[in-house]
Amino acid sequence: MRILLIRHGQTPCNITGELDTAFPGAGLTELGHSQAAALPRAFTEHRIAAIYASKLVRTQLTGAPLAAAHGHTIAVVDGLEEISAGDLEMRSDPPSRDAYVGCLLAWIDGDLARRMPGGSNGREFLARFDAALAEIARAHAPEETAVAFSHGAAIRVYTAIRGGLDAAAGAQLQIMNTGGALLEGGPSEGWRLAAWYTEPIGGAGLEGFSARDVTGAKSLAETVEEDA
Repeated sequence: MRILLIRHGQTPCNITGELDTAFPGAGLTELGHSQAAALPRAFTEHRIAAIYASKLVRTQLTGAPLAAAHGHTIAVVDGLEEISAGDLEMRSDPPSRDAYVGCLLAWIDGDLARRMPGGSNGREFLARFDAALAEIARAHAPEETAVAFSHGAAIRVYTAIRGGLDAAAGAQLQIMNTGGALLEGGPSEGWRLAAWYTEPIGGAGLEGFSARDVTGAKSLAETVEEDA
């Protein structure tokens, strides 16, 4: 099957660079709501079997316009949430940003035993995201496409590791708010990255660049270089 992972719309913490990963999380900015409202136009000729979101409120707010346009109710799935910042939650200072991003880069490079300070290790993250996508896949036929609203760091790290990218390519992935990744396959045969959308799927005019958007707009490698 196909699962399109879409990052949520812009939040205030994306602008300030705060590591907002805990429940319920921030809502959307005015731009974030505009990004969400633009999504239905991108799917007018596409059949969507179902729409899913993480338990964090920003993904559900982002998915609401698309769900309404297609007559779906958003299903909340455990495991689609952002990679927890642990002890770094809501911090925006460069050392905290570097610690968070450094852990993500280590996972992409194969060091899945490394643990986020006060949070999970890479194996634990992959296990819960694997389980979330497996739950979605079980509900659909192989020819169907589902949309799942998730988060910048989670989408980038999962795609880099499970989508068949090498570590260097994974470290360079960028995903703006409402950008995404199209995965094909399934839990038994594995997932393949079919398409990557750096810019907002609703249109490049909704980009809203932020130099402090730790979980998405800049590549992980650029974020570390910026804070150096």
